[in-house]
Amino acid sequence: MDYFAEMESRIPKGGVRTRFAPSPTGYMHVGNLRTALYTWLIARHAGGRFILRIEDTDQGRLVEDAVDVIYKTMADCKLFHDEGPDIGGPVGPYIQTERREIYQKYAALLIEKGGAYRCFCDEERLNEMRHSNEGKGAVKYDGHCANLSQAEIDEKLSASIPYVIRQRIPQEGSTTFSDVVFGDITVENKELDDNVLIKSDGLPTYNFANVIDDHLMGITHVVRGSEYLSSTPKYNLLYQAFGWEIPTYIHCPPVMRDAQHKMSKRYGDPSYEDLVSMGYLSEAVLNYVALLGWSPRGEEEIFSLNELASVFDIHGISKSPAIFDVEKLTHFNSTYIKAMSPDAFHTVAEPYIRSVMKNPQIDTKLIAPLLQPRCLQLTDIPERVDFFDTLPEYETTLYVHKKSKTTEASSLSALKDVSPILTALTDWNAEAIHNALFGLAEQQGVKNSLILWPVRVAVSGKAMTPGGGVELCAILGKEETLRRIQIGIEKLAALAS
Repeated sequence: MDYFAEMESRIPKGGVRTRFAPSPTGYMHVGNLRTALYTWLIARHAGGRFILRIEDTDQGRLVEDAVDVIYKTMADCKLFHDEGPDIGGPVGPYIQTERREIYQKYAALLIEKGGAYRCFCDEERLNEMRHSNEGKGAVKYDGHCANLSQAEIDEKLSASIPYVIRQRIPQEGSTTFSDVVFGDITVENKELDDNVLIKSDGLPTYNFANVIDDHLMGITHVVRGSEYLSSTPKYNLLYQAFGWEIPTYIHCPPVMRDAQHKMSKRYGDPSYEDLVSMGYLSEAVLNYVALLGWSPRGEEEIFSLNELASVFDIHGISKSPAIFDVEKLTHFNSTYIKAMSPDAFHTVAEPYIRSVMKNPQIDTKLIAPLLQPRCLQLTDIPERVDFFDTLPEYETTLYVHKKSKTTEASSLSALKDVSPILTALTDWNAEAIHNALFGLAEQQGVKNSLILWPVRVAVSGKAMTPGGGVELCAILGKEETLRRIQIGIEKLAALAS
């Protein structure tokens, strides 16, 4: 069996196979995450295979540890792959720089088939060509080396003149390709450039490597950004030159910051890692990203990952750009937080609580339930709970509350009445504190808020707290509660004197 027959024999037959093929050039931007998600959903919806491939041939743009970022993001989002560099598979290697020999052999085969040629033009000649065509539209290679005789080619090879391998584009006719999102698109061949397939260093360009890899890995559905629409006719011509079946194309429109601008890290738009550091849950981010350009049937928008896999239909992908709306993402995040079990929320909230609260005697499991109903982002937590550790400095104007009709004078009176009642409690728990404070209000014939508001301010030093005075007192403990109430009395008494 010759080399190419052996390579063909390795290709899995039957079933849907998709791939996510990122370049390790840094962070995982939102558009990249959406591509990963859609390719995973297509495979899972069809009971197929999801492949991870690392496209690292652009050596100049590689970022250290970027592959680790890819692995971590995929694991965080539970987009587990069936084949890839870390777990192997039947059609590896799954890293492009480890497939150099494969590209070289297929490039040589393409030259034999007449679909490519060696180009010996040096940079000086290419610059002259560009200069002479300046102002005449897009500059294409002029085909200077396309028709060299074999004798001329052999002479240059013998002289070790560097060369690249270019695709031979037909000069006549047109190329039509079909895309799930954008339909049939026809391009005149004369508009296409004889683009480079193999660079002078022997590494392939994206245009060549992705076609070779997609075929040899048996990829049936190719998901990528709509910016690659203009290059797709070249890919089709490569498939046709090799006599290979063309995969199903799914080109997705860009994710935009607004109606005019694409999202870009350069301009401060968040990556996936940024969103997580901003306190968004991976599940909420993934759910929201799924809807950036895809519409489910019906009104439901909140889906688990498994539910998305069940309902995902590629025909629901829109050809219109999607605008990233951080307020809608925040709404999704809040919905996910509220739906979490108390234990699950405590697990994700505890690091944020402990970041500002060092007192080990305070049980974070008592604080988490107060936060969960009103938490929009996990990063909201620290500033809402920092008072548990240390009572902040505060102004007595906090005791003035129009809705509760409290004043500094009424608050001073309330705290003076509260202090001995709480001191007398033998059981310190939320129920006992509730009964004591509400009983005092009933005894005095006043609204509960006239007692509860001053207590909340005194023990927290804040106008907004997770939970009311009863819950805060129970968490702080008897000694600390009474100490803080005494501070409040002193502050208000000093004001009155």
